[in-house]
Amino acid sequence: MKKVSLFVTVLALSFVSSSLFAQFTQSQQVAEWQRAKAYTKTYLDAMPEDGYGFKPTPEIRSFAQQMLHLSDANYVLASAASDKPNSIETAGSHNTNEKTVSPTKEAVTKAVMDSYDWVISTLQNMTPDQLQATTKFGKHDDVTRSSLLGKAFEHQTHTRGQTAIYLRLKGVTPPPEQLF
Repeated sequence: MKKVSLFVTVLALSFVSSSLFAQFTQSQQVAEWQRAKAYTKTYLDAMPEDGYGFKPTPEIRSFAQQMLHLSDANYVLASAASDKPNSIETAGSHNTNEKTVSPTKEAVTKAVMDSYDWVISTLQNMTPDQLQATTKFGKHDDVTRSSLLGKAFEHQTHTRGQTAIYLRLKGVTPPPEQLF
């Protein structure tokens, strides 16, 4: 019964996570990103080197590609939230970590950790007024910058969660939850 209650609670929280995240103070958001970085690192560490190229089915990303996709979204969404150019896209190019980083454990881990460091630094350097200001993202007008960072947080959580099955299929027990 406890597991069912926990599941229902986690499911309910996931539906409102990005809007709640936007209501966190700036220091709370930074702390959550730091926690997420540490948690993601446990996933990167748990996958053996030979699992980085593993695809559960041919149609989907490998473990490395999935983690690099997470890093790309960290850059894109935080860049959109801050108007700060990110380090993976240079003037006019559409380079991404998923396209350019070697799919090795060492290279992927560095790229993913760098993306978290960039988001955390970007967030720390924004003012409260900047976080509450609105911006346009894709077809969405008037999105608060804080809400967009919440969407980035939701995306990295979702993407990391998808890799739990990659670990299990490689015989690795996923790291325990780190909710606090």
